[in-house]
Amino acid sequence: MKRWRIKADVSREKLASAANYSTETIASMERGVRRPTPRVLDVADELCDAHGMLSAAKPFLNLERFPARAQDFMEREREATSIWWYEVTYIPGLLQTQRYARALIDNHVPPLDEEVVEERIAARMERQAILTARKPTVGLSFVVYEAALCSPQVDKEQLHHLLEASRPRNVLVQVLPFERAIPAALMGPMVLLETRDHERFAFTEGAFASELSADPGVVSRATERLSMIRTQALGPDESARFIERMADQR
Repeated sequence: MKRWRIKADVSREKLASAANYSTETIASMERGVRRPTPRVLDVADELCDAHGMLSAAKPFLNLERFPARAQDFMEREREATSIWWYEVTYIPGLLQTQRYARALIDNHVPPLDEEVVEERIAARMERQAILTARKPTVGLSFVVYEAALCSPQVDKEQLHHLLEASRPRNVLVQVLPFERAIPAALMGPMVLLETRDHERFAFTEGAFASELSADPGVVSRATERLSMIRTQALGPDESARFIERMADQR
């Protein structure tokens, strides 16, 4: 978009005014910090006399419904036959209510356009079909550290949603209380998954970088760590009672 704009001798300010965006927003789109919107591409196409070359990019915007660093993981998640998930500070995405997901995505740094926020919320909700609608059934096991349940963004609705999500026989939810935390539990979140082809992956996500690995050594170490955490977590029934008590206190 920037190259077409410069070639056509169209200023960034002119494009911003025509598309009804700030100059800073257009600049962030040209740097790749923000995703261009369909409207910006259409306006830029007309202003720059691009003959449809910029507007033609609009269908490809749908490929970016997830952050770039998580796209490989999302592809593997769609192929998974089993998923083991440990979360330290957030409710796992597959167990989030729409309100909780919005609270997280709305506060993304740097801020996201409202259109991007809505698309990411919708995409997160669509992913949750894996809980009950996927055939064959996917085995899902979640361990959630107590700190994630204590977040101010977690309301009674979210806690009750956790209880409802854990009712199907293929979904297991466990809570790791503060007093049972071991050093391995404080090293951050992780996800282990296995695909239909029996490929096994380990996914770790941080504030600035994420890694999806099929390296047997990495997967083995992640499996051992998760096994240690699960032995310290409350059982499913006790975890449900723990969550119910927290909900009663909200």
